[in-house]
Amino acid sequence: MSLYLDDLKAGQRYETKSRTVTEAEIIAFAKEFDPQYYHVDPLKAQSSAFGGLIASGFHTLSLSMRLFFDLDLWPDAIIASPGMEQVKWLKPMRPGDTIRAAADVIEVRVSSSKPDRGVVVMDHPCWNQHDEMILTLRCAHMLRRRKAAGA
Repeated sequence: MSLYLDDLKAGQRYETKSRTVTEAEIIAFAKEFDPQYYHVDPLKAQSSAFGGLIASGFHTLSLSMRLFFDLDLWPDAIIASPGMEQVKWLKPMRPGDTIRAAADVIEVRVSSSKPDRGVVVMDHPCWNQHDEMILTLRCAHMLRRRKAAGA
């Protein structure tokens, strides 16, 4: 699939495959990027407010976005992302959790200064295997327009 900005409309949804996260992955990510005890020490994490090891929120966010980009929706159209907002960690991701995500098109805007491109704003909810929402965020994706691709 190779979508362009012109192919997207508010209300569309794209759903990812799922992926199970291991304790080793959680610990490795946290040791590198967020070495708090409840992310890196399973025994000490039992006495935390979470009652056990949990993934860094940044790990959850990164894995969720990886699942989205594995959809490979717009390999020829992607330019960059101007940013994300409204990031909310609703429940922790734990060892053995199987997560999946979606991408809901909220808004599509053609650039007024560069009409060969625009921005699609998407909500990216993420759930665990119990259908509990664990993460939400809104992300802007800058894409080329299809009309410009043939020009």
